[in-house]
Amino acid sequence: MLTKRSLLLAAAAVIPLLGLSDMASAKEAKKLGLAVANLQADFFNQIKQSVEAYGKEKGIEIITVDAKGDSATQVSQVQDLITQNIDALIYIPAGATAATVPTKTAKAAGIPVINVDRNAEGAPGDTFIATNSVASAKAVCDYIAKQAGGKGELIIIHGQKGTTPEVDRSKGCGEALSAYPDIKVVGELWSEGWHQDEGFKLTQDLLQSHPDVSIVIGQADALALGAAQAVKVANPGHKVWVAGFDGDVAALKALKGGVFDVTATQQTQGMGRLAVDAAIKLVAGETVPAEQLQDATLTTKDNVDQFIAKHP
Repeated sequence: MLTKRSLLLAAAAVIPLLGLSDMASAKEAKKLGLAVANLQADFFNQIKQSVEAYGKEKGIEIITVDAKGDSATQVSQVQDLITQNIDALIYIPAGATAATVPTKTAKAAGIPVINVDRNAEGAPGDTFIATNSVASAKAVCDYIAKQAGGKGELIIIHGQKGTTPEVDRSKGCGEALSAYPDIKVVGELWSEGWHQDEGFKLTQDLLQSHPDVSIVIGQADALALGAAQAVKVANPGHKVWVAGFDGDVAALKALKGGVFDVTATQQTQGMGRLAVDAAIKLVAGETVPAEQLQDATLTTKDNVDQFIAKHP
């Protein structure tokens, strides 16, 4: 017959075994897939470098694929990553079109998904890591509006239509400009891939129709650099203020040299590390916030040196 004491001893013996069982069932992230939109962009390259370096530090294999801006290519690449038995997917959609497909495919295979910079429609992933583009774009547009004296004609060179950054930056800038009734938006055009040559051509086209423009908003630094080049070629005879967004390494140096006037420096290195940490937690069965928005820093000639020396 079991005594009360023997029952207590038996229970005490089982408890450590239960702990060992829990430890054995906890999964460890050993291989991560990184699906990048386009490695021609410095912004995405910095995230890639951060993910790979931090993954190596953690002893995790990183398999990186580059969609080169093509959604169909990215769908195929993610399917291939899944066949390689990745433990989690870090995913930067190549565009708004078909952005949900890789996320849903990975989730159907039981693979956690960390969306970075761009979120798929309906946010079907496990977490979304990005810059707070609404707040940061509002700060950039408010700054450039003040520099222009709160008046004048303005044109906007948008990023890829319908992507999360394009939508959020448009919203933030719109909020800022609502406080400046004497600034008139006279033209807007959308790029297909956020490229510098697009910034040049689109700005050139708008300046031909609106030669009195005094403010140009480029929703990415590459677009802003192209816009600045177009302004220089047009030689309008008056100051044209140019704003960007991203904090690309080359653009920060151009900003210091006076090529354009302001940007928002994103925490690309930090976002890469945060994505790996989120993957590790999700694979282990832990919960992470559905959205993890990071601050960007308003950057001008006055504070650009620190970001050239060490990118956040």
